Amino acid sequence: MHHGEVRERGPRSPLVALHGHYNENEASAFGALAEALVPRWRVIALDQRGHGESDRARSYEREDYLADMVAFHQHLGVGPVPVPGHSLGGVNACQFAARPPDKVSSLIVEDIGAVVDSDRSFTLGLPADAPSREALVAALGTTAPYLACSFRDEGRGWGFSFGIDDTVASHKALSDDHWEDRTAVSCPTLLIRGTRSHELTSDRARGMVARRGGRARLVELAAGHVVHHDAREQFATAVTTFLSEPR
Repeated sequence: MHHGEVRERGPRSPLVALHGHYNENEASAFGALAEALVPRWRVIALDQRGHGESDRARSYEREDYLADMVAFHQHLGVGPVPVPGHSLGGVNACQFAARPPDKVSSLIVEDIGAVVDSDRSFTLGLPADAPSREALVAALGTTAPYLACSFRDEGRGWGFSFGIDDTVASHKALSDDHWEDRTAVSCPTLLIRGTRSHELTSDRARGMVARRGGRARLVELAAGHVVHHDAREQFATAVTTFLSEPR
């Protein structure tokens, strides 16, 4: 199995959280949510393949991410668990939830649609080998806070915990029509959208929820694509409320 770095918080029921590309590109992305969910939930945040402290991988296809999730769930030895996922992690969580047997008790998808057409220009424009952390922050400008947890001193200069070539490959595999998986999900689903999102329009989000009938709901928060960063408290409240409802 591909090694994934795992970080856990809290003593109770397990919840597996999946990060997205770029933003706080590690398990630490869900630290604020983990604190909000204590003591009811034990948040297990996984650095997915090629990200954070996990090993680099040779392939980033859809089935690679799914196989990692299947193996990881088996390793945990738990029953169905709630799975929140942001962007890349949202698609991974949805595809995991769509496969039998049911391993996901509730699904939280953060700001990603059923049809993904990723713009790779951001990745290709990232600075490489900045001479210092300060220089890297300056080069990134307003996007720096979203990537800060991914900064790494590579010895020859400052860069990121993920490989740019790997991220491009992952984006290519992610760009597809995922409606079949979305409609196959049977567990209760919460879709959280940022009102300033460049990734998911309000119309598309509402259409996704409508196709699930009463099994899905939409929450829109004043935020960009990284809702859990821009609206920390509101995001945590939305997730906590959703998980507290009787099933």
